[in-house]
Amino acid sequence: MKIIPSEIKKILCIKPRGIGDIVLSTIILDNLIAHYPNAKIDYLTEHFAKHSLKNNPLVHKVLTMHKTEFVFKVAMRIRKEKYDMVIDLWSNPRSAQITFLSGAKFKVGFAYRGRKYAYNILGTSSKGEHHSAEHNLELLKQLGIIIISKKVHSYIGSLEKYFADDFFAENKLDEEKVFGIIPAGGWDSKRCDKEKWVEICSELVKIFNCKILILWGPGDETDAEFIKSNLQEHCLLAPKSTLPQMAAMISKCDLVIANDSGPMHISAALGVSTLGIFCPTNPKAHGPYSQNSDYVIKDDLDCIICNKLICPFEHECMRELSVELVLGKVESITRKISS
Repeated sequence: MKIIPSEIKKILCIKPRGIGDIVLSTIILDNLIAHYPNAKIDYLTEHFAKHSLKNNPLVHKVLTMHKTEFVFKVAMRIRKEKYDMVIDLWSNPRSAQITFLSGAKFKVGFAYRGRKYAYNILGTSSKGEHHSAEHNLELLKQLGIIIISKKVHSYIGSLEKYFADDFFAENKLDEEKVFGIIPAGGWDSKRCDKEKWVEICSELVKIFNCKILILWGPGDETDAEFIKSNLQEHCLLAPKSTLPQMAAMISKCDLVIANDSGPMHISAALGVSTLGIFCPTNPKAHGPYSQNSDYVIKDDLDCIICNKLICPFEHECMRELSVELVLGKVESITRKISS
């Protein structure tokens, strides 16, 4: 199917969830813009995830839907936008139906089983060995797009910057070395135990003479308060914040240590040195995607990378994680920064 790039005026990218997946999907943007210079690029996400694209100047508009919203209703809203191309970066049964009904001339998606009917330009059916960010680029290759960039995008708005600047100034953090920690995790099995966080942070304070900033969101309150109460004056609890406000605070940290989570991917996309703590998911596919980032994983367990939402055992992958291994990775990252 022949596509004339200059005739493509409107493109919709579908990536409903999660926050990290949406951030990683922005790897396509520079490439799309270069190949379709006349096109405005919109996104479709679930309502809760729209903030992952806030302040992104490369995205014209973010459309949202609710998880249980009737597919036909969503598709009719999209049809009214008159898109020339829909790129289904998710390609699950629901997003495939939306793409099929979108009215776009060019419908692009992965050739996963049972979904080929929805697209007239098909990508691979394999997940491949590459990072999940780069998997998004496989669809662009089917469009004949030359990959000129592998940059993942996240941006801070002026109001969010003011929020973070004000908090850092009020607590005199601009004069400190600040290591942020993010105890969040979409799955229970992804969350490092709060006691382990205390062990890790206690050693970080001793070795790096840093201040620990706990960055937290909904559902993290108990762990965050526990860590704070054990570290006392060496630690600061970030204020309650929106995701964009948290991103602004992340951007001011010297280094961030995080569970596999959306904020971890935001940190790496912002160019902050990031260490991911991994357990049920594969860091080679889902680790922080940047040159100045790394990950730790207790890879001597038979059950590691189990992909289970809840650990059926004693969460040994987190409980027995070596603090020395974490410190060694932090040391390695900080050496990269200073060299």
